[in-house]
Amino acid sequence: MLRTNDMKTLFVTGGAGFIGSALIRLLIAESDWRIVNIDKLTYAGNLESLADLGGNPRHVFSHTDICDRTALDELFVAHRPAGVIHLAAESHVDRSIHGPGDFIETNIKGTYMLLEAARAHWSALDAEAKGAFRFHHVSTDEVFGSLGDSGLFLETSPYQPNSPYSASKAASDHLVRAWHHTYGLPTVMTNCSNNYGPCQFPEKLIPLMIHNAVSDKPLPIYGKGDNVRDWLYVDDHARALRLVFEQGRLGETYNIGGHNEKTNLEVVDTLCTLLDKLKPRRDGKSYREQKISVADRPGHDKRYAIDAGKIQRELGWTPQESFESGMRKTVQWYLDNSVWVAHVVSGEYRQWMDRNYGDRK
Repeated sequence: MLRTNDMKTLFVTGGAGFIGSALIRLLIAESDWRIVNIDKLTYAGNLESLADLGGNPRHVFSHTDICDRTALDELFVAHRPAGVIHLAAESHVDRSIHGPGDFIETNIKGTYMLLEAARAHWSALDAEAKGAFRFHHVSTDEVFGSLGDSGLFLETSPYQPNSPYSASKAASDHLVRAWHHTYGLPTVMTNCSNNYGPCQFPEKLIPLMIHNAVSDKPLPIYGKGDNVRDWLYVDDHARALRLVFEQGRLGETYNIGGHNEKTNLEVVDTLCTLLDKLKPRRDGKSYREQKISVADRPGHDKRYAIDAGKIQRELGWTPQESFESGMRKTVQWYLDNSVWVAHVVSGEYRQWMDRNYGDRK
């Protein structure tokens, strides 16, 4: 068995978040990577999502802000990683509309600081280690703007971000591209569609609707509910991220989508149907009766849809979950993990993290 100091180390930023924690669970279960989980633990960072890894020597948590260059340099010196998968980001569109400053700080400045720390580390490596190093930047399909009734986002689609969130992610994508072409930093990049699944902070559509439904609260739907998104199960995304990091061509971008275009109304109706079967209302009525229409958010993009043909052709990745199977797993997980949800909604998860992790580096 490998000793800790014999293992190849991988930095995962934002590893306490929704997608980051799914990726870390996958890597611990199915690879030999030693993971240094770098997370600032903002409101959506939740180490309870990784509670099953407590004491695992291959998972090291560092409570670090990616905007802190000194702290990043210290981590690179201490752990000498063979690569970085960068997921740390502010990601909620509604929050970006009301408070864009945090998105500019974390998504743009933070990516710049991480790129520079990674470049300094990479530049000092010997030839073999330098050739093996990779920096994988994880982004979103929202950088491409809004589609009409037809068409799909390709890796070559022009950037047309329409929200402060997507604009900040577009800027970070351009920084990564520039650091590859200007400095030769070995990078790969992915742009994904909407993720869903276990451990998602209940501000996003699917966990919010599940929580509101079982709490006898209204199910608010923007406008007519006809905005279309391509839905990707988070574990399928995690598998794709590992493939791109380990096997993707340097300097390339790969789109990752679930092949599941659904309107917001279709998503909510699917959830209600599943909940009607798995946790019927006490009065015997359908959860659909809790749906309400609310004013649309500013600049709400009409439709996103991903062409994931490149990653399928080059790396053999396709999603394992259909929308139906992924949604059933998701609803069942939230019903089975009411304590996790309660801790998030009440804020108790932060007390749990303080007790179990404190302010560790």
